[in-house]
Amino acid sequence: MELLLQVIDLRVNGTAEPMSANPGDVAFSWRLIGEGRAKEWTAYQVQLFDKESSVREGVGAVWDSGKVELQETNATYSGPALESASLYWWRVRVWDREQMSESVPARFGTGLLTHEWRAEWIWSHTEVRCNDYAYFRKELDIRGAIGTARLFVSAHNVANLYLNGIKVGGYATPAPTNPWRRKYYTAYDVTPLLAAGPNCIAAVAHYLGGDGQNYVNGVPGFRLQLHVVYTNGTTECFNTDTTWETIRDVPHRIGTAYQQNRRISAIEDVDAGKLDHGWKRVGFASSRCDKAVLADSRIRSWMMVGQEIPEGEIEELIVPAELYGETVSGEAQKTGSEHRTVRQVFDAGKIVSGWPRLRLAGTAGATVQLRYAEQLDEHGFVKHYVCNEKSDYYYDRYTVGGEGAQVWQPDLSYKAFRYVEVTHHTDRLVPGKDLWIASAHTAMTGRGSFRCSNELLNGMAEACTQTLKNNTLGQATDCPHREQAQYLADVDLQAETLLYNFDARPILIKTLIDFADGQLEDGSFPYVYPTNFENPAFNKQIPEWDLHYCTLLWKTYYAYGDARIIAVCFDTAKRMVDHYWARLDEKTGLVPADRPWHISDWPYSTVQQTAPFLTVQNIKLVLAIEAMADMAAVLGKQIEAQSYEQMAQKLRVSVVEALFDREIGLFRDGFQSPNYHQGVNGLAVYAGLLPEEAVSKALETIAEMKWESRTVLSLPLLRALFEGGKQEKAYRMIASPDYPGWGYMIRSGAKTMWEGWDDINSHCHAWNSYPLRLLQEYVAGIRQRSPGFRDVELRPYMPDDLTFAEATVATVYGELFLRWERQCEDKVQLRVHVSIPIGMAGRLIIEPGFGALASRIEESGEAIWTGGKPYEGVEGITSCVWNGNTVEIGLKSGRYDFAFIPESYK
Repeated sequence: MELLLQVIDLRVNGTAEPMSANPGDVAFSWRLIGEGRAKEWTAYQVQLFDKESSVREGVGAVWDSGKVELQETNATYSGPALESASLYWWRVRVWDREQMSESVPARFGTGLLTHEWRAEWIWSHTEVRCNDYAYFRKELDIRGAIGTARLFVSAHNVANLYLNGIKVGGYATPAPTNPWRRKYYTAYDVTPLLAAGPNCIAAVAHYLGGDGQNYVNGVPGFRLQLHVVYTNGTTECFNTDTTWETIRDVPHRIGTAYQQNRRISAIEDVDAGKLDHGWKRVGFASSRCDKAVLADSRIRSWMMVGQEIPEGEIEELIVPAELYGETVSGEAQKTGSEHRTVRQVFDAGKIVSGWPRLRLAGTAGATVQLRYAEQLDEHGFVKHYVCNEKSDYYYDRYTVGGEGAQVWQPDLSYKAFRYVEVTHHTDRLVPGKDLWIASAHTAMTGRGSFRCSNELLNGMAEACTQTLKNNTLGQATDCPHREQAQYLADVDLQAETLLYNFDARPILIKTLIDFADGQLEDGSFPYVYPTNFENPAFNKQIPEWDLHYCTLLWKTYYAYGDARIIAVCFDTAKRMVDHYWARLDEKTGLVPADRPWHISDWPYSTVQQTAPFLTVQNIKLVLAIEAMADMAAVLGKQIEAQSYEQMAQKLRVSVVEALFDREIGLFRDGFQSPNYHQGVNGLAVYAGLLPEEAVSKALETIAEMKWESRTVLSLPLLRALFEGGKQEKAYRMIASPDYPGWGYMIRSGAKTMWEGWDDINSHCHAWNSYPLRLLQEYVAGIRQRSPGFRDVELRPYMPDDLTFAEATVATVYGELFLRWERQCEDKVQLRVHVSIPIGMAGRLIIEPGFGALASRIEESGEAIWTGGKPYEGVEGITSCVWNGNTVEIGLKSGRYDFAFIPESYK
């Protein structure tokens, strides 16, 4: 009997076992795996239960989709209204011809709607103070055996939560939003952490409040609600209120300086001698506590929303290398005291986002200061910089208590650094015994990769991956140290690689929703969001960046094939596009450059931007409008789709008439500009704006120009070259070890990608991570050709200096893999290994010069082409045809091993 399909990776709203799913919006998805090829299924069934015993027994379903005769791996819940704050179990059945396969049951929890919160927002005092810390605790009595216990918690800005001394949840929690529009909360199943009798909940909450760049001030507050269901069926709810205790003299120093110029995180200065660890457990002395007070009454209007983006997690504990260490003797030592000052410098080996972890057993009252930086100064000490900006405050400090060995990490915020300089009055720290570096990021599942015979490119791929991880702790950010801010264009660029390598749906949807919350009355956006837009320092806009909202929304939908993503954000995108359309100049038909800050390229752009109408801005408006037409069609809004198609065509005509120089055959940088920038024309070619007869000449011209595009315009430039028959030029630009370019960064020793070509700005900038996507897409050749990866094209480019390349791409169906290797045996010119997940179809295309002139093609030793004719009947292969000198092989799911054999060996 043929092996059954296996149903795996069950998810609700794109997340494995979420605990705060919106009970009114639940969608199920799953993946299929199985041995063999061309696996197909004819139907599925989803069943939902409200008891674990019911799902095991298969009786008493809350909802049953019935047997649905569709080849789908997703379903939307359409049963009776789900209860909030409840646990559910579900399973999937899939029919493969005459057999049925059933998944292992999975569970999820529903969240609380805003009106269902009974807990009060509390704080330690009524005064609003910048960089404030509050310590909360509550002892509660569990009066019997527990069936389930669900805990819901939020804070502004963040909190660390403990139950009977054990940390609950991850880091950077809750993720930042504009709380006046929505406030995230997180939820946990804490059943194993509670026991009958007395228990203690404790939390440390941190409020920023400094009008910083990457958050909204709001007001300080902490909120928690614990739902307990006893085994006898009774229930009990424990809520924050004024009976909760707050520590009177907290270990954190309140009102410390901000670490960055943009005021995004505070120095953590902790005196452990003020409070023993027993405060997190039952029996702590109440004499050291005051009663909590109600938070600012305005906080009660905040809409509570379950957080879908995963919390931060520590992926790696790095044992750093010690670069420098000295002990300085002082007057205290001359008098017989054991006190001394030790100065040590440690290297994590790469820039990471996170924090150090210390284990200290020194003298009570001794201090340890941790200073961070990307680089060292000329003396080998940590620079007083955050990225490329001076700061004397990029440090944290800890004062040892009297409890013996203590473990501490400053994790209420995160820093990004490679080097940490430790100045202290204890014994020297030993890496791996007393000091580790915690590398943390949002808990995204990462399954993509690239590897080849060129170690420079392998290093580049690793640097791109590390850079992306560093820039996803709580939200997608431009850089993890100087700003930690969410820009639309930056996220659109980093989404290229995120979508091929990680389960990036929650973090990209968060970006889109954040900007929807921050949309201004006229339809435009702040330049970053969330932010304190009222602060003059951050009251900025970038029109070109606004236009990336539509392209980011479309590519997020396209990767996952989930139209709900578009439905949620369509009106926001529409208001933005309609705003710019309404501003078109009547004479030229172009949108004017009448805002104070325009960015055609970055950083240190050479594009001329003094013209009244800018080419890049107008091309991006064309792309945004075309995306609107496509998205309207997906949602079945045919009239709007046609309207946007007509708008796009009208603007295309205006752009060509006003900005294209027909005599030279290139676009000007702007209206009547004398400049013809390489990147501007790369964008124009990629957008399909050049007249058809001018495309070939333009490609020749921009391919021979000096590389002057920066990060923003190099992506469309390289895509235009790869897709316009200039693959060799595009590949050499990526692979070059010389300045400018990414290879120069890697040759210079970089483990993360810089902000631009020069070693002067951020050395960990997420928008420069798209080379990994280009290597996967063009060198390995994996290209998505339909929404949700239903169809893919496998078209590798094989440059002379590579003997092999391979890539794995993460998709909703599973991992898609391709490896090519040349001259691996005497008779074989080329081997191509392919693995296509169930549910996907592919087309392998081998072009002339890369094995396509082979007279015999074998798959796993069996001929599929010989003597000028295809052989039929090979399982999974739907076609093998030649288009000129190019071979195209149609494939269904499964693993394949192709050998291309030249004529001399036939």
